[in-house]
Amino acid sequence: MRIGVLMLPTDPWPETVTRAQHLEALGFDHLWTYDHLSWRRYRDRPWHATIPWLTGLAGATRTIRLGTMVASPNFRHPVTLAKDAMTLDHISSGRLTLGVGAGGVGYDSTVLGGEVLDPGQRAERLAEFVEALDLLLRQPTTSYNGSYYTVGEARMLPGCVQRPRIPLALAAGDPQSLGLVARFADGWITYGDTSHRDSTLEGSDAAIRRQLERLTEHCERLGRDPQTIDRIYLSGNTDERPLASLGAFTDLVGRCQALGFTDLVFHHPRAEDPVWNDPPEIVEQIASEVLPAVR
Repeated sequence: MRIGVLMLPTDPWPETVTRAQHLEALGFDHLWTYDHLSWRRYRDRPWHATIPWLTGLAGATRTIRLGTMVASPNFRHPVTLAKDAMTLDHISSGRLTLGVGAGGVGYDSTVLGGEVLDPGQRAERLAEFVEALDLLLRQPTTSYNGSYYTVGEARMLPGCVQRPRIPLALAAGDPQSLGLVARFADGWITYGDTSHRDSTLEGSDAAIRRQLERLTEHCERLGRDPQTIDRIYLSGNTDERPLASLGAFTDLVGRCQALGFTDLVFHHPRAEDPVWNDPPEIVEQIASEVLPAVR
């Protein structure tokens, strides 16, 4: 199992670089950040733009993979996102994973003056978004006509470093989006019950099992081996407190392994955060005790 860390893009840049380099030195496999213009309880705090933030870290690190958790159509267009991602793929020497999702109903959904879409419309928009991204990242020239997006002979030169394109990791919980994972994605991202009806550990695990069943069904219909899709669990969005102790994190690793996850991502502790405020030394303990064991 690979283990990664999610850092919020809110801290001063020197502090951010130092922390990212430290995580790389500790041996973590990947580093992610949320892709928003502003976000929830950090609405009135500093919040840096995701692609420049990751680009800076690409130049400050050498081995750790970098990823968006997750880019969405709320304020992204597939052409400009694909161009930015392709460029970042070159700057990072092929270390980028492009995490993508449908987008919610928060600040990002209205900041450009658009209407808030219902869940069905967001799923339809995501389908076009992912389909267009897949084409743009694979081809030197792409045209696309859909209900939400039109692309006219977009050039993507010199193309991605990673072939046939940058890996796409799709956040999905509903049946329609899980079908997109089976069709297009190299990785699947979940944090459990994406309907937010049950945030308990039992409810989260039950939701994940249902999602896995649906994903397997979609893959079987397409003739795709579901084991070719990385399974990424983002912790910290349920009632669990995986960083409360090394034992709690070890228990989470065991649960994820039993559910078939290939990757686990946790939020880096933040003393002032009301949720992710566990002692920061847990990060070093995970690196020294857990990383060798899962490998």
